[in-house]
Amino acid sequence: MRILTIGFDNEYVKQLQTELQKYFICIVDDARDLYDATNFTDFRHYELIIVVDEGIKYSLEKYVNDVKKKKSETKIIILTNKEKNQIALYRLGIDDVVCHESDMPDLLAAKVLANMRSLFGTKIHVGKLVIDIINKKIKYDEKIVSLNGKTFDILAYLALRKQRVFSKDEIINALWEEPEYVSDNTVEVAINQIRKRLKNILGFQVIHTVRRRGYKFSY
Repeated sequence: MRILTIGFDNEYVKQLQTELQKYFICIVDDARDLYDATNFTDFRHYELIIVVDEGIKYSLEKYVNDVKKKKSETKIIILTNKEKNQIALYRLGIDDVVCHESDMPDLLAAKVLANMRSLFGTKIHVGKLVIDIINKKIKYDEKIVSLNGKTFDILAYLALRKQRVFSKDEIINALWEEPEYVSDNTVEVAINQIRKRLKNILGFQVIHTVRRRGYKFSY
């Protein structure tokens, strides 16, 4: 999962990423403000954006509209110290508002988990196959299956989003620190490795190609 934080200091972002990685395979990008954030969201896909309230309603409203227009599934959480602003923020299209907790990254991580629960899972079971996301291990009938690095991450990313179709571009954006420098062929090679390894074990494919759209996990 790729997350964008806006308006946080670097140390807080590091702490938040540490907390979030207890629950998700995630990459966290950090923008200074809403203007800087457009440089990220214009070129990268995000499943979650977390914003510190800067009190600039028009800029925030425009930014939220632009983000939702590009990808309506993107969740946006805003941190504010002004409780009276909550109703107005929800009306802008914000998915959740967190008040007075900007110094508690562990609590914010729990809030993220509540909003992204459909993408949270410590283990995925496919018959005797178990994908252990937190420990980055795969077992089949208690035997270890070797899939490492980004190959494992791609399998976990698709498996947690079962039946949804993802393009190569979306997969690259979600899982690589600098997606602009990664080619489509990298995803193709990894998908082929996953298919070959798991079909030998399961006897059937779990990652399917949807013509002209991308890949999905199903069985």
